[in-house]
Amino acid sequence: MKIRGKTWKFGADIDTDAIIPARYLNTSDPAELARHCMEDADPQFPDKVGEGDIIVADKNFGCGSSREHAPIAIKAAGVSAVVAKSFARIFYRNAFNIGLPIFESPDAVDAINEGDEVLIDTEKGTITNLKTGEQYTSTAFPPFMLELIEAGGLINYVNRRVQD
Repeated sequence: MKIRGKTWKFGADIDTDAIIPARYLNTSDPAELARHCMEDADPQFPDKVGEGDIIVADKNFGCGSSREHAPIAIKAAGVSAVVAKSFARIFYRNAFNIGLPIFESPDAVDAINEGDEVLIDTEKGTITNLKTGEQYTSTAFPPFMLELIEAGGLINYVNRRVQD
C-alpha cells in the first residue's frame, strides 16, 4: 500500500488532549471529533488539513490518557498517516485498531518540513520526500498489521474474517 500526502509538522510530546481536547469527549461521532482535531496544538488545523494529508511529529506522539478518540479524530479529519520519532504505546495500538497507519522514522521527521509532499510505501517501509527526493526508512508493517490497516481497523478486519 502507498500513501501520498502533504505534511503538517508538530513537536514532541503531543498528548491525546492536544489531539482531541477532553471537552469534546462527550461525543464519539468521528465527524464531530474531526472538527476539533489538533485544535489545542494548532487552532487552524481542522480548517487547513486536507484529505490524505500526513502528520509529522517529534517524539512521544499520542502520550497522555488512553482514548481511542485521538486516532479516530485524526483519521476522520482526513489524515492518511502519522510519521513520528516515537509513539506512546497505547496510542500505537489504538491507531492500528481503528486503521490509522503510523510510522516511526526519526530521520524522516528531522528532514521533512511542513508542506512537503511525501510518499510512504507500507510494504517496503520507506518514506520518500517528493520535494527533495530523499528516502528514509521505517519499519515495514508485518502482514497482519498491514491487513488491519487495509481493512480499516480491527473491527472491520474481524467482520471480514467472520464472513469468509
